[in-house]
Amino acid sequence: MSTIRNEVLSANQTYASNFGDKGKLPMPPGRHFAILPCMDARLDPAKYAGLAEGDAHVIRNAGGRASDDAIRSLVISYKLLGTREWFVIHHTDCGMETFTDDVMRKLLRSSLKTASVDASGWHDAGGGGGSPEGEHISWLTIPHQEQSVLEDVQRIRNHPLVPGDIPIYGYIYDVKSGRLIEVPAATEAGRAR
Repeated sequence: MSTIRNEVLSANQTYASNFGDKGKLPMPPGRHFAILPCMDARLDPAKYAGLAEGDAHVIRNAGGRASDDAIRSLVISYKLLGTREWFVIHHTDCGMETFTDDVMRKLLRSSLKTASVDASGWHDAGGGGGSPEGEHISWLTIPHQEQSVLEDVQRIRNHPLVPGDIPIYGYIYDVKSGRLIEVPAATEAGRAR
């Protein structure tokens, strides 16, 4: 068994031994909101948003982007579980700013092994085994943080399955200070109608 697997299972045993009444938490989030942040390991939405278990839905993906699957989750969050406010939260120093769709597609065509990056850009580790399937995916890279937050809020706001009375807020999390910085244009675009 791997060291990581052992650590995870050990941590889970400790967690489960102190689980207490958490098994009685209701399925709908108690504070009736959802957050769409990046999957970056430096971000802990529970801490920066003051969440406890059962408070909110946290729908994470690479970049915190409004992908089809993120919108699917937000719609379920509202329609079946009663969330009434949504936050789109990107962050500074995001890895999604370091490549383009074309770069990702080229790396995947060449090899499925982990790539490396240096001052001159991304490099394939080699070894073959690549695939052209990356051509069919929009990688939703981020050329400019504020613009991407605005675009994601607009995409969600204008989606035909999203009710107009849900406010959608746009923020950027600063990885150097831990602060949430509002993107006013995004929050305005996400204003409830």
